Amino acid sequence: MAVAKAEISSASVKADTTAKGDAAAKGDAASAAGTGSVARPSALAAWLPVIASVLLAPVATWTAVEFVVLPRLQKKIAMAPAVEATAPTADAASSSGEKGGKEGAGKDGKEGGANYEFQNVVVNLAGTMGTRYLKTSFLVTGVDASIKSVFEGAKPRLTDVTLNVLSSLTLADLEEPGAKNVIREKLVAAYNQALGKKVAEQVYFSDFVIQ
Repeated sequence: MAVAKAEISSASVKADTTAKGDAAAKGDAASAAGTGSVARPSALAAWLPVIASVLLAPVATWTAVEFVVLPRLQKKIAMAPAVEATAPTADAASSSGEKGGKEGAGKDGKEGGANYEFQNVVVNLAGTMGTRYLKTSFLVTGVDASIKSVFEGAKPRLTDVTLNVLSSLTLADLEEPGAKNVIREKLVAAYNQALGKKVAEQVYFSDFVIQ
């Protein structure tokens, strides 16, 4: 009988120990679950400032531009002095045009008909066996208004002089720097020599093509 009681007591102790162990395990599990549920909101709360900054940055930028930058720009534009373009008067424009026309006429010798024009003069270049040629048009100006009548009276001779001067040029001559100035001098000297007096003064090319 005493043995039976001892066995019952031992079984009761074991059951009580097992029950306490199960209760402790359940408590630990509940505590762990509670900790996890607390940790999740804490992590989300840590990211809230970053998310808010990203979302609010465009709004802050728009506000700064709208209420700070634009008003300043408008104020500066309003304070800038207005510049008015003044058109020349009719009298000033007319005077300027007359002056420019007279200076241009004096420069190219067209005033008073003191010039003579050679048009579309074509010559073969020397040393090219007829494969290369020069095509040119130019105006000859004189010291007085008589050059036109003088050149027209001696047109055949002066045309021959022109062809002789231009056809004596080589391709290398035309490729030299300042070649046109040299040709001008040659033509003026040839014309005055052929006429026996100084009539031609300058040559102005309007067309000069090498092919």
